[in-house]
Amino acid sequence: MTSAQPYPHSVVNPATEEVVAKVEYAGTAEADAAIERAARAYDGWRAVAPADRARLLRAFAAAVDADRENLAATEVANAGHTISNARWEAGNVRDVLEYYSAAPERNFGRQIPVAGGIDVTFKEPLGVVGVIVPWNFPMPIAGWSLAPALAAGNTVVLKPAELTPLTAIRLGELAAQAGIPDGVFQVIPGRGAVVGRRFIEHPAVRKIAFTGATVVGQQIMAGCAAQVKRVTLELGGKSANIVFADCDLAAAAASAPYAAFDNAGQDCCARSRILVEQSAFDEFMALLEPAVRGVRVGDLLDESAEMGPLISAEQRASVARYVPDDAPVAFRGTAPSGSGFWFPPTVLAPVGRDSAAFREEIFGPVLTVVPFRDEDEAVRIANDTEYGLSGSIWTRDLGRGLRVARGVQAGNLSVNSHSSVRYSTPFGGFKQSGLGRELGPDALDAFTETKNVFISTSGNNS
Repeated sequence: MTSAQPYPHSVVNPATEEVVAKVEYAGTAEADAAIERAARAYDGWRAVAPADRARLLRAFAAAVDADRENLAATEVANAGHTISNARWEAGNVRDVLEYYSAAPERNFGRQIPVAGGIDVTFKEPLGVVGVIVPWNFPMPIAGWSLAPALAAGNTVVLKPAELTPLTAIRLGELAAQAGIPDGVFQVIPGRGAVVGRRFIEHPAVRKIAFTGATVVGQQIMAGCAAQVKRVTLELGGKSANIVFADCDLAAAAASAPYAAFDNAGQDCCARSRILVEQSAFDEFMALLEPAVRGVRVGDLLDESAEMGPLISAEQRASVARYVPDDAPVAFRGTAPSGSGFWFPPTVLAPVGRDSAAFREEIFGPVLTVVPFRDEDEAVRIANDTEYGLSGSIWTRDLGRGLRVARGVQAGNLSVNSHSSVRYSTPFGGFKQSGLGRELGPDALDAFTETKNVFISTSGNNS
């Protein structure tokens, strides 16, 4: 193991390029100390009565709610989100904590009929869980793992993304204020190559929940194999927005930019490939243009703002590579000039189905639009990707909507809307978009093991 020392890191506001905070990033020793504190706290936390654990999670949720405006303002400066989005995100953390505060008293096993006795199952916590959070949605994605993990009786060490640590640090402070015992939930800022690597290597960490790039998820999965360490992976996406000619074209076109440009397209659920039935293609494009040009990009503290900047200069350069000077730009929106990592909403059409912009996850506000002939071709195009996270289907034909939803290989689909994530329903991907499910009633299974116990009731105890 290569040791790494702690060092100061400057957090930059993506909209202004100004340094908003300096954070001490953990070295190897600090990461190990946090893991060991979590391991020591585990026996005490799992022994907390379910009702008492539930009360502590509700207190944590209340602390988040009371701090919602501060958390939102911090996220605006930390991650470049609009104030409206940031308020929703802080509220989502509160709601997820509230939802899973019911779980300790409903973490049910089963009684299974067997001969000669009684057979029961228990849902047992795993131990220490390492949570690795991305920079695109630092607050809510932290909550999606920490809430069910704590509810199930695990202790949690959370590593925020290197670019966006501030709201995670604040969540750690709020947990302590709410009475979550020492060592049960810790936030350790640091580099993935240091803190994240220790999550993989340290034997006390029994599970890793990771959200981020597919290539990094592959490395984590490979590293965890040595200890058969459990993983939940929520990875990349290149989702399709399938528009049939019979749908409400005006509604589909009006909503399409927000399905792709939310958080400046830095969203693994972004519907960045629009597939339009050939007979409606021209009409749809005519409706899409004013919708794209109307996206309000700018002052993040203005409640009417709908899109902010990209997270960094490096990300902006990465996105720009998909829109060279000779790119087939159909139309663009606007973005501020001057300081900040801004990029205008951009629509590329026509594009080839083998083009990089159509096939690769851009993670920026760039849409591609292609036509299709019929339902079968639409499904084939939608599935012609290594990803399978989300998608939308627009049609007035309910039968078609259900057929296409069953045919598209993705974990989260919506018909006549762009909904992907609700805290009460499962979320996760097919293929290289991930492994396992977060949120909803399924998430608790990701942070527990099933233990089977047989109790003999026969007179023969030999």
